[in-house]
Amino acid sequence: MTDFNEDKQKERIGDLKRHEQEHLAQRLANKNDLPYTDLSLISLKTSAVCIIPEDKSREGHLVIFDKINKNIKVGVLSPEYEKTKEVLKELEEEGLIPEVYIVSEESLSFAWKIYRDLKFTERKKAGSFEISPESINRFQEELKTTDDVNRFIADLTSKKSISDTSAVLEVILAGAFGLGASDIHFEPTEKDLRLRYRIDGSLLDMESIPFKIYKQILSRIKLLSKLKLNVGVKAQDGRFSIDIGRANIEIRTSVIPGGNGESIVLRILDPANISISLEEMGMRKEIYEVFLEEISKPNGMILTTGPTGSGKTTALYASLKKIYAPEKKILTIENPIEYHLEGIVQTQTDHSRGYGFSDGLRSALRQDPDVIMVGEIRDAETAEIAVNAALTGHLVFSTLHTNNAAGTFPRLIDLGVNEKTLSSAVNLSMAQRLVRKLCKKCNKKRGLEEKEKDLIEKVLGSITNRSLLKEVQKDFIWDPVGCDKCHQTGYKGRIGVYEGIRMDSAIEEIVTKNPSEREIKQAALPQGILTMQQDGVLKALEGLTSFKEVSGIVSLQGLD
Repeated sequence: MTDFNEDKQKERIGDLKRHEQEHLAQRLANKNDLPYTDLSLISLKTSAVCIIPEDKSREGHLVIFDKINKNIKVGVLSPEYEKTKEVLKELEEEGLIPEVYIVSEESLSFAWKIYRDLKFTERKKAGSFEISPESINRFQEELKTTDDVNRFIADLTSKKSISDTSAVLEVILAGAFGLGASDIHFEPTEKDLRLRYRIDGSLLDMESIPFKIYKQILSRIKLLSKLKLNVGVKAQDGRFSIDIGRANIEIRTSVIPGGNGESIVLRILDPANISISLEEMGMRKEIYEVFLEEISKPNGMILTTGPTGSGKTTALYASLKKIYAPEKKILTIENPIEYHLEGIVQTQTDHSRGYGFSDGLRSALRQDPDVIMVGEIRDAETAEIAVNAALTGHLVFSTLHTNNAAGTFPRLIDLGVNEKTLSSAVNLSMAQRLVRKLCKKCNKKRGLEEKEKDLIEKVLGSITNRSLLKEVQKDFIWDPVGCDKCHQTGYKGRIGVYEGIRMDSAIEEIVTKNPSEREIKQAALPQGILTMQQDGVLKALEGLTSFKEVSGIVSLQGLD
C-alpha cells in the first residue's frame, strides 16, 4: 500500500484545474472566432505589459503581452466584459492597434506577476543602474574586506521582511568594485543563493543569500539587463551600466537555467582595469624591447595566444594605446566590445545577422585603416584576409587558440595560410598567462625542497641567455599566508608571464616545411627570449609570486 502524498495530490488537482481553464478558454476563443494563447508558454515583453498600469490591467481583465510598432497583442479573459471593452477603446484612441487573444484566468495571473517583479526595480533610464558617488565613497570606506561585505549582506538579509532588494544588490555590486572582483556569481542551491566573487582569477565564497529573495534579485538583474522575465528555460545574455561618478562601468549579464533555478554571472568591465600600460604588465626588459620594436613597425601581424582570462584583451588594448597617434587610423573588430577606447574606431560582430570576424575585417579594409585589431582568428577566411592585410601595408593585431607561441605557426598553416607568406606576414607571436602576485604584507620566505630545487635547476638550465641569471638567488622562495589585505588568500593582484617568437631567418626557413611546435621551439632558441615557464620561475625566485602558483598556471611538469 502506497503512502498518501498530500503535496502531490494538491499538485495533481491544480494541474487538472489549470487544464480545465485552458480548455474553457479555447472553447471561448472558437466561439468568438478569436485566437487563443497560453501566456505561460510564450515570451512576454515587459515593455508591452507596462503600457498600462497594473490596476487598469486587472480591472479590464486583460494584459498586453507583445508590441511591434503600433501593433499590440492583448490577452483578454472575455471580449464581452464592459471594462475590457473600455480599455481596448482607450488603447485604440491612443493610436494603438490591438489584436485580441482569449486567455485563461491562470494565464492572466501568470502575466500579472511581471508587475510584482517591476516593484523591485527603480524606474530609471533604460538599461542603467545608478549609484551615487557619495554611496560608492561610503561603501569604499566601509567595505574594505570580504568580512565587511559579508557583514553588510548578512545584516540586510537577516530581516524577516526584505523590502529593499536594491540595497542588497547595491552592497553586492559595491563590494565587488571595492574588492576588485572581475565577476559576480549567483548560484541557487536547494537551501540558499550562493554568492561568489572572482578576484585575481580565483573564486571566493561570500555570504549566502536567503533563497526567499532569489527571485527578486533575479528579476531585478533581468530588468536591468533587458532580459525576458518569464523565460527561465533558455540561456539569456544582456548588459547594463552603472554610473559611479568616476566612471561608467559596463556589466555583462549571463543567465542560464539550472536544477535549482537560473544561475547568474555578472562580468564587471571597469575602465580602470585597462588603464594599465605595457610597462606595468610584467614583461621583462628583453621581451618588452622586442615587443615594442615589432608593434612600432608599419605593417605585419602581432599575434597573442592564451586561454580566456589570460590578459590578452588588456595586452592588445595597451598595445593600441601605446602606438596611437592622431595621424593613424586604428580600427577594431571585437566580440563583444569590452572597453571603449578614445580615438579608436571599434566595431562589434553579430553572427545572428551574418556579420562575423571575416565580414568585419573585409569591411574594415575599405575604411582605409593603418592598424587593425581582430578579436580572434578562428577560421580560414579570417586568417586569409588578416594575412593579406598584413602583406598590403597594415599592422594587424589578433589572437589565436594555441597553448604557446610556437603553436601559432602550425595553427595558421592548419587554417590554410600559405607557408611561404607567413614569413612576410607575421612579425611576432606572443603567449601569455596571468599569475597571482604574493601579498606584500603576509608572504613567508622558506628554503627549497629537493623536488622543487631539481625542477627549478632544470628550468633555469634551459635558459640560453645566461646573463639573466647573474643576480638570481636559487636557495629560497616565498609562500602565501593570508591576511585581511589579501582576503586571506595570500595573493594580491596579478602579473603576466610571457614568451615570444619573432620572425627571423631561422623561423622563416622552417615554417615552409610545415614544422611541429617542437621544431619551431628549437629554431627559436638562439633568439634568447624566455619561455613562460622560465619567466614564471624567475618571478617566483624574485618573490613576485609563489612557485606553486607558477607550476599550476604554466605547468612545469614534463618539460623538454
